[in-house]
Amino acid sequence: MNILEPNKACLSKNSTPPPTGHRFRLCSATIDAIQLRQIRRQQPSDYYMFTNTQRQEERTGKYGTPRVQYLQELVAQFQNASTEESKEKIVANLANFAYDPYNYTFMRQLNVLELFLDCITEPNEKLIEFGVGGICNSCVDPANAVVIIKCDGIPLLVQCLSSPVKNTVKYALGALYYLCNESTKEGILRREVVDVIKRYAAADGVGVSFTNLAQAFLDKHVPEKH
Repeated sequence: MNILEPNKACLSKNSTPPPTGHRFRLCSATIDAIQLRQIRRQQPSDYYMFTNTQRQEERTGKYGTPRVQYLQELVAQFQNASTEESKEKIVANLANFAYDPYNYTFMRQLNVLELFLDCITEPNEKLIEFGVGGICNSCVDPANAVVIIKCDGIPLLVQCLSSPVKNTVKYALGALYYLCNESTKEGILRREVVDVIKRYAAADGVGVSFTNLAQAFLDKHVPEKH
């Protein structure tokens, strides 16, 4: 069994994540809400950032590709990709679609969540980062959370806390924040896991958002006596 330890690269004051070449956004309902230490109630204006059926039809047009078909094409491209770089671009793209709740039903139908989890098992740090980012984006949805937990996603996310890539650690913290509940806390709130998160929360000079995220996890899930 591997001993869980925080990676020194993520504790270093001068550490910077390696350039990924592909950027994707994290849903404000995950990272931003955690850093505020609360789940904010969505206002009507919030919904304009997400897609609905009417908006999708307007954007796609009469001859455009339906969203589910487009996602299916991305999954097929990933399965047939011959280079690591191609896989990275596709997973980063899929992680962007995980930002929008409109896509969640399609993603479950196409096993995209399982694809994200498979990426976490790869030796490629970029695939791991984007896979965890996709899980972080989508895990707030209860149906998605059930899939992630049933597919043994919790141990994979816990192992990501030892990643040398700061973004990977941050996304794993965000996902675990939402996935920790009565049925999963035994696997998440183990002493060695909590100790790692405490070290991240106490780390100096590694970024306010990073340490705040770790502290928010502790505030929500770890009693003072732990």
